[in-house]
Order: sequence, then structure tokens, then C-alpha cells
Amino acid sequence: MQGEGELCVCELTHALDLLQPRISRHLAQLRESGLVLDQRRGQWVYYRMNPQLPDWVNGVLAISLVAVRAGEPYRTDLERLHTMPNRPAQACCA
Repeated sequence: MQGEGELCVCELTHALDLLQPRISRHLAQLRESGLVLDQRRGQWVYYRMNPQLPDWVNGVLAISLVAVRAGEPYRTDLERLHTMPNRPAQACCA
């Protein structure tokens, strides 16, 4: 989500090539910890980074993103996300 804005669970399952229950379980833990926020829109639940995270947390996340951006599996996951057909934000949910 860092660097991508909001993502739907279906986008994460597609990009990470993992099953929805596993993704949802991890997202629930991130939500409970306050790292991400969720919002339901129709049949979709969107997740985004909590904009009220402390500066030091945002710094750690930014440094981590720079460190993994060019490597695997991040690069493949990001490519899979960007080439996903019928992405909710692009196809059906306005």
C-alpha cells in the first residue's frame, strides 16, 4: 500500500498471488495495530496506510520501500498489480 494509495483486497490477492483469507487475516492485524485503515465501498473493502502514523514510522516505511523496490518479489508483485485486468478502482467502483 505504501506508494500505491488505496488497494482493494482483490488487488492484493492478485498482486501477491495469495488466497483472500490469508490476505484478510494479515490486513486485520495491520488494522488492529493502527497501521492501515479500511473503508467499505459496495462489495469492495479498500485499505490504505493510516495518514496519522508518527513521522518515525513513515520514515521506516519509506526507507523499507526504497530498499525493496528494485528486488524480488516486490517487482513482480507490483507488475502483477499494475497489469491486473478489471481492477476495481478502474472498472466498477467510483
